Amino acid sequence: MTAEATRSTVETDPGKIELHARNVAFDLSNTPLHWIPDHPMSSNFITVLNLLLPEGERWFVETFNEALPLIKDEELAADMRGFVGQEAMHAEVHDRAVEEWLRGQGVDPTGYLKQMEWIFRSVLGPRESGSPTQKQKHLIERLWLIAAIEHYTAILGDFALNCTWKENGADPNMADMFTWHGAEEVEHRAVAHDAAAYFADSPLRRARAMSLALPFLLWLLARGFRFINSQDPSVADKSVVEKGTLYVTSYFRDSRAGVFPKLSKLVTATVGYFKPGFSPSDIGDTAQAVAFLAASPGARRAA
Repeated sequence: MTAEATRSTVETDPGKIELHARNVAFDLSNTPLHWIPDHPMSSNFITVLNLLLPEGERWFVETFNEALPLIKDEELAADMRGFVGQEAMHAEVHDRAVEEWLRGQGVDPTGYLKQMEWIFRSVLGPRESGSPTQKQKHLIERLWLIAAIEHYTAILGDFALNCTWKENGADPNMADMFTWHGAEEVEHRAVAHDAAAYFADSPLRRARAMSLALPFLLWLLARGFRFINSQDPSVADKSVVEKGTLYVTSYFRDSRAGVFPKLSKLVTATVGYFKPGFSPSDIGDTAQAVAFLAASPGARRAA
């Protein structure tokens, strides 16, 4: 189902959505490494998410489970439990994609996966020492960092719902997997922000979290992109200059084709995060996300 078709089937706001994890199954057995034909660099860059997301999402789950006993607002607590269920399923699906698909493409992800495990478990994990006040302060900082990261996952989710992967012949199962994930990111886009704001809402906290989240994400993505390209035979043997030229020309061509996000939109969305009155609900369309999730072949296959 195209983005236009999805939009056309929904004319009203679905209202409050009860968040829940969905059972899904994606058959990537015939999916090529360059799953968007003629767009190898976009294929590789987006594939990095399979390596980056599982440990990050398990960190989201751990942090929310730490915060949940402190939440007295039952509606927010219910949303957080739904968020936890969805993020846990995301981690499981992307883990499976790595083990059942990416390794079969000749990419050994072990080194990068170990780095992600160390970052999200050791560097960003809960503090074992300190007073209860210090531990809660650290928890709040992590919640705001998650909220900042979720700002970008919502933006990327909206992109996945409206991009031109299908029109460009992308592998339908891989496209469905990333669009299913993106649709759920749009569906729960306000939860991390609301959870962080429940404890301490201030422009300073939001700004500080974003100032950490943006370079952190860019570094992890760039590192993963180089990691995959170093094992992609079509890229690995090129010189530094050749790779640089390939990356730049691919970005402009692929973003114009609608298979890769435009950096200008990401910059605009980043600026918007700092504006007074910012609301995560301004990103994406809940009705569109829910309509896609009801039609996703991966969700129907599991059912």
